[in-house]
Amino acid sequence: MNAILALEDGRCFHGEPFGAPVSVLGEMVFNTSMTGYQEVVTDPSYRGQIVAMTCPQIGNYGVNALDAESREPHVRGFVIEELSGIASNWRSESSLNDYFLRWNIPGIQGIDTRALTKHLRQRGAMRACITATAASEEAAVRMAQSGQGMLGMDFVREVTAPQPYQWDPDDRQSRVWTIVKGDGASDVETDPGGEVFRKLPPVSHRIVAYDFGLKHNILRHLRQEGFGVTVVPATTPAADALAMKPDGVFLGNGPGDPAALGYAHETVRGLVGRVPVFGICLGHQILGYAFGGKTYKLKFGHHGGNQPVKDLRTGKVAITAQNHGFAVDPDSLPSNVEVTHVNLNDGTVEGMRHLDAPVFSVQYHPEAAPGPHDATYFFGQFRKLIEEGGGA
Repeated sequence: MNAILALEDGRCFHGEPFGAPVSVLGEMVFNTSMTGYQEVVTDPSYRGQIVAMTCPQIGNYGVNALDAESREPHVRGFVIEELSGIASNWRSESSLNDYFLRWNIPGIQGIDTRALTKHLRQRGAMRACITATAASEEAAVRMAQSGQGMLGMDFVREVTAPQPYQWDPDDRQSRVWTIVKGDGASDVETDPGGEVFRKLPPVSHRIVAYDFGLKHNILRHLRQEGFGVTVVPATTPAADALAMKPDGVFLGNGPGDPAALGYAHETVRGLVGRVPVFGICLGHQILGYAFGGKTYKLKFGHHGGNQPVKDLRTGKVAITAQNHGFAVDPDSLPSNVEVTHVNLNDGTVEGMRHLDAPVFSVQYHPEAAPGPHDATYFFGQFRKLIEEGGGA
């Protein structure tokens, strides 16, 4: 069977369908990660998007429940060059094809993803469709053009938690997986399935985490740093969060257009100066609005694990994992907000801090799932900020 990937500008690619036999619409983006396709698929930040992986072979190690970044996959569709016919890994519980069938997500393989990526870099992210039912390329293009873009879209309400909950109260989900068993070692434990984990530190601080589309690995890192985490829905008012008397507030990642989240801007304004705040990705962009700034849409976004970021205070460069299509406008920020990090590819804002309140944020993903681990120290910086009394 033939399937078509059609872009709104008329460019079409033909391939072989896999996963669910359905047609989908979404914004077409590419991800440059070499591994971690399951983490990409289950990242809520990809809500409303069709993702192309630039790595040529996908699916070779299958999928498993432990590596999921949320309760379910969020990509609209998946575009790859070659689907591995074998899922070969001792942790694999399902093939990628079967996983997509289960969740009713279509994929298309046999695509020249290098040509597709070059096209998106030149023309920008755009509306697209994957279909195996269109009568012609022209019909598929019309389908793509009928879809929604990202501007003005609030996908946060679709992915946020419906009610507050305690993350990992039994200290099972946040343990650090390891291949080092260490005979009789006191710092590791083995579960019934034979997987080995390092034990967690005791809880030293209690925080509230706003779920705009939180990845599980962010929550894991927060718990590994000694935080007890209460996750709250994105629409939770600032007064309700402060009533929990948290030692700090974390603002998570998420999908869509940050300009469309007026309720979140208002909430975060009510938190700044009242409690230490750390924001990542969409949380960083929402902080930009809370400070009085604005965002703008990037041409094709930053999606992958190879983005170089410079810390302007130290001069150090980190290779970072990123997944976003918008950026904070530095010229819109007030004088009491300092830009601390910039992207060395395009100069966009990658980090900022408030000069009068204990608040800082980064645009990229310190939890790195998938991606490099250069930036995991930010979770420790958040703990240090709290322990120093807020630093305001």
